[in-house]
Amino acid sequence: MHDSQWLAAQFESQRGHLRAVALRMLGSANEADDAVQEAWLRLSRADTREVANLAGWLTTVVARVALDALRARKTRREESMQWEPGADETESADEPGPEQQAVLADAMGPALLLVLETLNPAERLAFVLHDLFAVSFEEIAPIVGTSAINARQLASRARRRVQGAAAAERVAAPVDSLRRRRVVDAFLSASRNGDFAGLLTALDPDVVLRADPTAVLASVARQADGAPKLAAYARGAQAVAEAFEGRAQAAQPALIDGEIGAVWAPGGRVRGAFLFALAGERIAGIDVVVDPRHLQRLRIEIL
Repeated sequence: MHDSQWLAAQFESQRGHLRAVALRMLGSANEADDAVQEAWLRLSRADTREVANLAGWLTTVVARVALDALRARKTRREESMQWEPGADETESADEPGPEQQAVLADAMGPALLLVLETLNPAERLAFVLHDLFAVSFEEIAPIVGTSAINARQLASRARRRVQGAAAAERVAAPVDSLRRRRVVDAFLSASRNGDFAGLLTALDPDVVLRADPTAVLASVARQADGAPKLAAYARGAQAVAEAFEGRAQAAQPALIDGEIGAVWAPGGRVRGAFLFALAGERIAGIDVVVDPRHLQRLRIEIL
């Protein structure tokens, strides 16, 4: 019988892997941590005497928790797009080789997360588990409630979108630091000056705004300081421009993990960070980070 100390030790040995799975599934450090914690709670309550592969069991639990979270997220956004088993799409026979898998894994970041946001939950799960973590379609199928063949099709559809986005990015001219700085400066200037048209010019039409829970709560308290009023998620230039119009008064440009972004740093202490993903010369994604645990993991240099 597995005792509690042995289970705790086994879980801790898998924590990094489980968090990586949850983070790529959910695109949110806070939600990933919650999913890992839920996996521990389920493990501590479960009878694991018949579990031969505890690591696989934990990966499945985290995947199920993340899938439920993604489905709940889509319901909250009142999106109507749904996946239907057996959709009339043809499976590609091409599986990603080792080189492709390495490229996809290295590409995880704001750009890929933006692409993953366009996938439905089942596609996202199948792609992340199979292409990034080498989980078999036979193991993925029961998580999403379908067959291994349909799970393969889900991953294939997702892979085509990711590869299509990567191809488009390779065709486009690279956005160098100076051009990134100009785009971010134009956005911050338009925000401070209440220039709605300027904000729309700086934003991609399908821009995605995400804010961690701490940022959402803090934005209400900091309205008087010019902080944007944030929702956890917003999509489209109109909605994002409305959130930032006349705001960001105290934001300063900064290098965040080597990329141009912005911070809110009263008294020189960073209290919030704005991470930007660019498409061409427009902002395609904004992540607002206020959670101190996440901020500590960022390399920030105020410019």
